[in-house]
Amino acid sequence: MIIKIKNLHFLLQSSSMSSILGCDLGGTKCAIARYNADSLEVEEQKQWPTKAERGWQHIFDDLLSYIDCLQREDTTTIGIGVPGLVRQPEGNVVNMPNIPNAKNIALKKQMEDHLKLPVIVDNDANCFALAEARMGNGKGHKVVVGITMGTGVGGGIVINGEIFHGAHGFAGEIGHMLLVPGDPPYYTDYLRGEVEQFLSGTSWRERCKKAKRPKDYLEGEVCAFMHADVFKEVAWLCTNLTHLLDPDVIVFGGSAGWALMRHIEHIEKELEQWVLPGTPLPELKMAELEHAATLGAALLVQ
Repeated sequence: MIIKIKNLHFLLQSSSMSSILGCDLGGTKCAIARYNADSLEVEEQKQWPTKAERGWQHIFDDLLSYIDCLQREDTTTIGIGVPGLVRQPEGNVVNMPNIPNAKNIALKKQMEDHLKLPVIVDNDANCFALAEARMGNGKGHKVVVGITMGTGVGGGIVINGEIFHGAHGFAGEIGHMLLVPGDPPYYTDYLRGEVEQFLSGTSWRERCKKAKRPKDYLEGEVCAFMHADVFKEVAWLCTNLTHLLDPDVIVFGGSAGWALMRHIEHIEKELEQWVLPGTPLPELKMAELEHAATLGAALLVQ
C-alpha cells in the first residue's frame, strides 16, 4: 500500500530514487515504514503487535520478515529504534525491560549480517525527539527535549539537530531520573521515586487503585482527583530539565503526554513558580508528527 503519494507522477518518479527504512520496536506494538530517501515521503508502512511475552528471538524474526516485505533493491540503509538502553556507537542493546531475554544484544551487527546493509540502532525516545526536532514542533530550535509518556516514560535530547548521547549512549533516560526520593505512589523494579513511577500511564492506573478509585482511571487520562499532584510533578521535571539543559522547547508524546497537554496552562503556571527568577522558560508542546518514532529511526541514517 502506498500512502501520502500526491499523484501518479510522484509514484513513477519515486521508483528511480533510493529508499530508507525506519523501524520502531515497542513493548506493545512495532512499526516499520519505507521512506523516499530524498523527500522523506512515506511510501509504505506496516504495524504489528509485539507479543513481547514470546521473547526476543520471535520479535527479531518478525522484524526481519517485515523488513523483507518492505525492502526494495534501492533500499540503502535501515534505522531501528528500540525501547531500551543502546551503547553507542556499537549499536549494542544493553537491555529492553519490557521484552523477555532482550539483554546484551549486538543488534546492529546481527542486522547487518542478515541484511547486508548499513544499520543504525538507537533508543526509541531518541528517535522520537530527533524527528520532532528536525521536522516537528521542535523544528528551528537549538535545544529540544522529547518526552514520551505511555506505559513508561522515555526521553531524548537533541542539540543543533543531533541526538546528544552522552559518554556511552545512555543520555536522556528521563524516566529514570529521581523526582521525589523515598516512597513513590507506584513501585517498579528500578529506582524508588523515579519519574516513571509518577508520570507514566501505568503509574496513574496504580495510583487510582491505591486510592481505591480504580473506576476513575481512563486509559491515557489524568484522573481529576490527581490533577494538582500530577501538574506539580510535571513542573518539577520540566524545572530540572530547564536548569540542566536550558531547552528552547520540551515536546511531549505518548498517550499520557496527550492527556497532560490538555492542561498545559496549569503546568506552565506551576513551572513559573519553580524555575530561578530570570530563567527563560521553555515552550511546552505536544508532538506534531503522527509517526515520529519510525521517521526518527529513518533520520538516524541521514
